[in-house]
Amino acid sequence: MDYEVVIGLEVHVELKTKAKIFCSCSTAFGGEPNSHVCPFCLGLPGALPVLNKKAVELATRAALALGCTVHKTSTFHRKNYFYPDLPAAYQISQYDKPLATGGKITLSNGKTIGITRVHMEAEAGKSLHQGDDILAAEYSLEDFNRSGIGLIEIVSEPDIRSPEEAKEYLEQLKAILQYAEVSDCKMEEGSLRCDANISLRKRGSKELGTKTELKNLNSFRAVERALEYEVQRQSEVLKSGGEVVQETRTWDEARGITSPMRSKEEAEDYRYFPEPDLMPLELEEGWIEEIRSQLPELPRDRALRFQEEYGLNEYDSGLMVSTKEMADFYEATVKLFPEPKEVANWLMVEVQRLLRSSEQEIQESKLLPENLAQLLKLVKDGTISGSVAKTVLEESFATGEEPKKIVEAKGLSQISDEGQLREIVASVVEANPKSVADYKTGKGKALGFLVGQVMKQTRGMANPQLTNKILKEYLEQQ
Repeated sequence: MDYEVVIGLEVHVELKTKAKIFCSCSTAFGGEPNSHVCPFCLGLPGALPVLNKKAVELATRAALALGCTVHKTSTFHRKNYFYPDLPAAYQISQYDKPLATGGKITLSNGKTIGITRVHMEAEAGKSLHQGDDILAAEYSLEDFNRSGIGLIEIVSEPDIRSPEEAKEYLEQLKAILQYAEVSDCKMEEGSLRCDANISLRKRGSKELGTKTELKNLNSFRAVERALEYEVQRQSEVLKSGGEVVQETRTWDEARGITSPMRSKEEAEDYRYFPEPDLMPLELEEGWIEEIRSQLPELPRDRALRFQEEYGLNEYDSGLMVSTKEMADFYEATVKLFPEPKEVANWLMVEVQRLLRSSEQEIQESKLLPENLAQLLKLVKDGTISGSVAKTVLEESFATGEEPKKIVEAKGLSQISDEGQLREIVASVVEANPKSVADYKTGKGKALGFLVGQVMKQTRGMANPQLTNKILKEYLEQQ
């Protein structure tokens, strides 16, 4: 490509508080429309904001987890714009003196993505557009339950150079925020949302191109796909001699395209001015340091520890710490079955397969660390084979039942009786003289075929290691 991609991301994260940021209304998800509202979050005249200390604490916690500098003094501003989901016609936000600046996220390739700022603001309401096309809806309904929920906006530097890097940045950001217990980051509930700014410039140029902002990105995959589309669209415009228009575009997931929404606003379009009903926010250094001291082990540090303590490689440790719940599940299992690599393999392959097919996260499933550890012990001591273990895992995953009880109830124990196996081996060898002859002429696949025949006769219950041993001994005697 003749052009370099330049991407910056603006991520809005709802803080995990019980009450909204400037009033005592509930932040619970899923209530009846307009049931979690009061005069302030409805924008009624005369209602005054009261800052929620817990929201400030969580915002500070997030900034510290991202390596930002938290400022002792920050101020709130009114960001003015007219939209149906903003009843007061302004949003309380932070402008020239945000809570925190600086910070970074390091990608798996070692590249650092800078964080420009982290600031607090109040959430808008939610517009429910009635019709198939968001741009041509017949009418819209407004639900203000979300109005006034505390947010942080995390703005990246324009350091991202591909849709793939953007997706990884978001995955790492989400993991850090979840580890720090700042937000549940549930995109399906709107508690983590992303807007993407993207422009193209001639390779080698220092001057940024004209950017477009992408909205309606409700999954990390949607972010990646929308950015890929914009790279293609903008490069075609530039190659044909045209000019990219600065505008806000919406992503249409069904059609896989972006469409214009409105011309892009600049800061001056919002007419920011200081919020007259809120004093400057003053934080004590001791309070900031107390929050810093309470930060948990974050994903990158935990991955490094997994490499040192459990001998995992970089890739495996990255998968094990992808979410706090997965990392906790892994460590709990290793304590009960101290073979770290084996536990990681089962979690990465078989358990992940079941999680994907059931569209669940590990904490939502019925599988317990105790049950996975018990299953692996059954395999190790020869009670069941690896193939049977996969079947048992599926049932334990679906029901929460202990693997040992499943094995006993269904008679799945492995046949490890040498006398019984010798009889079966003898009958298999006698029934397959050609394979015996092939083995004697050095055709290694013949042994595998004979083992398969033993497994067929025993419905997969024969101990594979013992079966191989007996077969080789028997064939050498032929």
